[in-house]
Amino acid sequence: MMNLGFSAMGIELGTYVLVGSIFLLLLTGLPLAFVTGLVALAFTFGWFGPMALPLVTARVYGFITEYSLVAVPMFVFMASLLDRSGIARDLFNAMRILAGRVPGGVAVQTLVVAFFLAAMSGIIGGEIVLLGILALPQMLRLGYDRNISIGVVCAGGSLGTMMPPSIVLIIYGLIASVSIADLFTAAITPAVLLMLSYIAYVLFRTIRNPDLGPPLSPEEAHMPFSEKLKAFRAIILPGMIAFLVLGTIYGGIASVTEAAAMGVAGVFAATIVRRELTFGLVREAVVQTINTCGMIIWIGIGAAALVGVYNLMGGNAFVSSTILGIDAPPVVIIMVMMLILLVLGLFLDWIGIAMLALPIFVPIVVKLGYDPIWFGILFAVNMQVSFLSPPFGPAAFYLKGVAPPDITLKHIYASVAPFIVLQLMVLAALLFYPPLAMWMLD
Repeated sequence: MMNLGFSAMGIELGTYVLVGSIFLLLLTGLPLAFVTGLVALAFTFGWFGPMALPLVTARVYGFITEYSLVAVPMFVFMASLLDRSGIARDLFNAMRILAGRVPGGVAVQTLVVAFFLAAMSGIIGGEIVLLGILALPQMLRLGYDRNISIGVVCAGGSLGTMMPPSIVLIIYGLIASVSIADLFTAAITPAVLLMLSYIAYVLFRTIRNPDLGPPLSPEEAHMPFSEKLKAFRAIILPGMIAFLVLGTIYGGIASVTEAAAMGVAGVFAATIVRRELTFGLVREAVVQTINTCGMIIWIGIGAAALVGVYNLMGGNAFVSSTILGIDAPPVVIIMVMMLILLVLGLFLDWIGIAMLALPIFVPIVVKLGYDPIWFGILFAVNMQVSFLSPPFGPAAFYLKGVAPPDITLKHIYASVAPFIVLQLMVLAALLFYPPLAMWMLD
């Protein structure tokens, strides 16, 4: 086994080699889970020898046996069922009543529906696909500006990173060892703030120039009372599902994991009431859940192993001393962390960023005297930016799969740019004024 008494220069060189190895392997097209796993094994055997392997595997075992992780497949399964049922479609149609003859009304209604979908599932990909199928064609048919329509779908669909029961917040809570329920509570205000900022931007653009978002014609806006009543009934089931999940958590009736199971039961009951429950629907939802959770678990295993061996090398102490050694106010150090996360978000999946960066960043945040709950909200907003940012923003690829053929990735990335600016403005507001996130806990 190699001598563990490395100088600061030794761990510094090791850090450069480790990071460089990750990005070089990513360029080969290997999945992130395999890249992190291979680098972890290479550094375990090359730096320490085979005797250190049990120490790394113990960290992996601790990750995969975390009880709260059970909530992830439950929420993913709930979102998968919602994707395939008609609940979201009916919710969108019901919200059309509220759009009325207001310029940009259909875009606003799309953002409101996206907010409710986020409150029911917390999964982003499915929301963007649903909105791309339901809302985008309708806005384009009504003559809405293409850029606004695309931006609304992508930005609204990404609200799932913030609005409880966000999978991003669940994973953060597991890594940072903080209360997931507190994270959910703190995230509500920033999620609402993001939605309102999107709505304000849409209304500002469309009221100044109604041609960008023409109001519904009197014929389309008019709806018989019987149809209005039927449409409003469609809001009841989604509202009950959201209340079942979030109400039981905030009411102290159920833990996050228990609420996730109750949410699945609620969606099952809703599909039965709507006579939509079929074997095919359940089978497709199960397959999607297995695929999604398999990706999360494998990335988590690889990242847990990599962080484990890096910590054994003394990497966490090296990074901590380097960042804390910056001669700057603590808020500037947090800004540096946010910048690092933004850069990583251009190239890596959020789960990989969480597994790799948070075990190092969160202890530093605590040493600086900041609340890790607050930092978790900053992280979630940061990851929302990464979902839209080129060159690998997942939102663009989700939408491209269901958008009309004439809409290219270039169009999508150009359309989301103003919404990325809005996200960064909200991120800055939360950074410099923490009570925006923490007031409900206080």
